[in-house]
Amino acid sequence: MKFKSIYNTLAGSIRKRGLIGTMVRSLEEILPGKNAILNDYERWIKANEPDEEALKLQREEAKGFSYSPIISIIVPVFKTDRDMLIKMIQSVEAQTYTNWQLCIADGNSDRRYIKEILGDRARRDRRIKVEFLPENKGIAGNSNEALSLATGDFVALLDHDDLLAPHALFEIVRKINERPETDFIYSDEDKISEYGKKRFDPHFKPDWSPDILRSYNYITHLSVFKKELIGKVGGFREGLDGSQDYDLILRATEKAKRIEHVPKILYHWCISAGSTAGNANTKPYAYEAAKKALRDHLARLGLQGEVQDWYALGSYRVTYRIDGSPLVSIIIPTRDRVDLLRTCLESIAQLTSYPAYEIVLIDNGSVNPETFRYYDTLMDAGRVRLLKYDEPFNYAAINNYAAKEAKGDHLLFLNNDTEVISPDWIEQMLMHSCRKDIGAVGAKLYYPDGSIQHAGVILGIGGTAGHSHKFISRSSRGYFNRLMIVQNLSAVTGACMMVRRDVFDKVSGFDENFTHAFNDVDLCLKIRQNGYLIVFTPFAELYHYESKTRGYEDTPEKQERFRRESELLRQKWWEIFKKGDPYYNPNLTLDKEDFSLKQ
Repeated sequence: MKFKSIYNTLAGSIRKRGLIGTMVRSLEEILPGKNAILNDYERWIKANEPDEEALKLQREEAKGFSYSPIISIIVPVFKTDRDMLIKMIQSVEAQTYTNWQLCIADGNSDRRYIKEILGDRARRDRRIKVEFLPENKGIAGNSNEALSLATGDFVALLDHDDLLAPHALFEIVRKINERPETDFIYSDEDKISEYGKKRFDPHFKPDWSPDILRSYNYITHLSVFKKELIGKVGGFREGLDGSQDYDLILRATEKAKRIEHVPKILYHWCISAGSTAGNANTKPYAYEAAKKALRDHLARLGLQGEVQDWYALGSYRVTYRIDGSPLVSIIIPTRDRVDLLRTCLESIAQLTSYPAYEIVLIDNGSVNPETFRYYDTLMDAGRVRLLKYDEPFNYAAINNYAAKEAKGDHLLFLNNDTEVISPDWIEQMLMHSCRKDIGAVGAKLYYPDGSIQHAGVILGIGGTAGHSHKFISRSSRGYFNRLMIVQNLSAVTGACMMVRRDVFDKVSGFDENFTHAFNDVDLCLKIRQNGYLIVFTPFAELYHYESKTRGYEDTPEKQERFRRESELLRQKWWEIFKKGDPYYNPNLTLDKEDFSLKQ
């Protein structure tokens, strides 16, 4: 009977609060302060967020801003819990930047206390503007009504049951003063329990990443728009309730002149019985609305793609259409090690579904007779073209030489110690390489044991660059599902990288000063310098038997060469290293590749 009682209690709590909400409530009541993850974040909060004295200083500093715009905070209200409504308003009143207005539209709630609370607050503070609607117009309609009350220079979005950090508007206005041309700003966020006892699950986001935004709404909170930009895109679209903010963000980022990210936790997303923060199943209609918003977004940009639900509610997979069958040249440098090369080539031949490809094999100093016998079999089958490069090993120079001989419109640089897993690996990379805004595309590579070898390159890790989520299990979703989604990054590995030929030629190919290491990172940075994006796709999967051909940096000579090329990369791109990788949040560690908090 006792077990049945516990079961019924847990089941009821999950129905009310969702799984996450139940877990957090349990932590509050049963294990306060004993959870290691929460303790890590609590330590980070104490070390990084302003205390009362710092907030007091902020209030004085805010008076000295050269530009002090009015920030209109938009809040649609409907049947909000009493305590949550009061706490939401108090979080705005507590702002260290005081030139704000709170614009609230109530959708004809049938709870008397809402009118009493809102009416009282509006009478006490002229900055609080309230409209009581004769009917509930839905989230989008109510939001537009709140928006109509706004007279500020910028508009911030706040849900009726969420909280702003006290320094939120201060940080937003500081960014506006630093970058006056900014017309869209977003911040990092975390979640807070319904009773406000625990902050958890911080989301430290990358800078502006359009492909991540098409995978899920990573921006969410806090979103701040220039009022002029909202007018230009037409406010909230009705018929997209539950994803009206996502739709607005998509439309606004299409038109924004400058998008800025404040890498600070400025917004607390409250988990409650009716919020998607606590239970994603509470608003199933929101995900259909999100897919419509994404389809409309692609259509406005002239991109032809199919939008599908992905691994979890709120995540999406966009499959772009490939026009025609452009030729892909697979460029593979090799030296002996026929066992590796045979595995690589046979996996391509047996699995690859894309028909329009050529293999350009470039030999660099092979001496084993078995290698040449294998080459003869390849030539007889007519499956590859064989080139020879008889100079000392220089990965950049070898690939540059082969690229000149390749016939394809897209160059797919591939190590000979790889093995194809997914049959449509070329299509998955090509659909992005064909996009005019993309310069290079990387794949998801595994060690033979199934752990992650490569899921994108993060600048600054280990002093120079490291691989995202290295050694993590293949089944892991990664930091905020980053192992599962198409995303923008600063660089991808040359072990499997596709580059459109016109882009490769425009940046003059690989820099041959990087003979062994970081030539791929340097190429990606040159591509980005020319205005293109780099994309990683988890849908092109291969095994990578890393460094078996060349070996590891296990001698003093190799270690010195690695150090020299590391220093060359840092010197060449010192401005980027000084600022930090834009696709990796500065609050995350550079000592490891697991996206853990910087302490």
